[in-house]
Amino acid sequence: MRSASLDRRVKKEASLLVRDARTALSLKRGLRGKGGDLESVTTEVEQGLASADLGRVRRNLPVLDELVDELVKRPPKSTTRDYFESILAAVMIALALRAFVIEAFKIPSSSMYPTLEIGDHIFVNKFIYGVRIPWTRTKLFELRAPRRGEVIVFMYPCDPEKDYIKRVIALAGDSVEVRCNVVYVNGEAVPNKMLEAETCQYEDYDEKAKPPRWFPRQCSRYQETVNDKTYETYHDPERPLRDVRLKQGDLLTGDSRDFPDISRPVVPSCDQTDDQKNGSTPQEQVRGQIVPVKTTEQAKVCEPQLHYVVPPHHVFVMGDNRNNSNDSRVWGSVPVDNIKGEALFIWLSYSYFGLLEWGGIRWDRIGSFVR
Repeated sequence: MRSASLDRRVKKEASLLVRDARTALSLKRGLRGKGGDLESVTTEVEQGLASADLGRVRRNLPVLDELVDELVKRPPKSTTRDYFESILAAVMIALALRAFVIEAFKIPSSSMYPTLEIGDHIFVNKFIYGVRIPWTRTKLFELRAPRRGEVIVFMYPCDPEKDYIKRVIALAGDSVEVRCNVVYVNGEAVPNKMLEAETCQYEDYDEKAKPPRWFPRQCSRYQETVNDKTYETYHDPERPLRDVRLKQGDLLTGDSRDFPDISRPVVPSCDQTDDQKNGSTPQEQVRGQIVPVKTTEQAKVCEPQLHYVVPPHHVFVMGDNRNNSNDSRVWGSVPVDNIKGEALFIWLSYSYFGLLEWGGIRWDRIGSFVR
């Protein structure tokens, strides 16, 4: 029984080797070295199999095995090719991650101070709101919708070639109003408290100056809470005094950044910006509505009087630097399809940087999560 089993194994191995050898001989290209020997030994084994002469097969099988291994096996890859394939695979993985999962962005302006500063480099989660076809607004599927309080990166409606970053203040169907720097959503004031008044200051950057320069700006610092998110905002330095006068009943006028403007209630849109003058092509906008709540005579100066209703499939966004932000108060709501993702964390931050100039790196900000 054992002998019969060994014979079957010899026949099977011989048949496989003959097949590999004949395939190599028929292709010819790439066959190296002892091609003539391979032909003769293959014929010997074939004839032994045909005549059931296993002794003849066994004598030639080791030689055929060696020749097939030497002449038919795939040549080993070179070190250069190994490196090239590894680099190519890494690049493909990086491109796939950038297109569908995570992407890096740099903060160019002070509109999101104090949450994000000029020179912050952040990672953005592009997967959380759904996967889109790269470089389009078409989503393959959606995981969940944006939520109030989240910081998002999106294609600017007035110039889709630009990416903006702001905080979601209200969702589709919500009403939004800003009176005396207090944000009202659906008639309810967003909880806020003052953290810093006279000593509040930050460094802004004027890239249009010759040469470009950093310069100080005075501010007041407040804290807001939306759902489970607590974050800080900057306002003009006069706000704390206005808050005091409001409590005393001495405040007679609202703030210059009240929204919508009572004296000129215009629905915010790209028409209110200078982007078209600069040659940009805005996308077609769905405009919200401005709805009266109370007349000026009925409402106190800082109470809701006139609110904006966010259109369907849109979100209303604002910068955390409330008096120095170009946002939905000016150019309208953001289509949900424009949203690229949610800001995750700061992976690098600097005010200036060079190979030999590391003093501008803000080490304390690196690794901070965006709240």
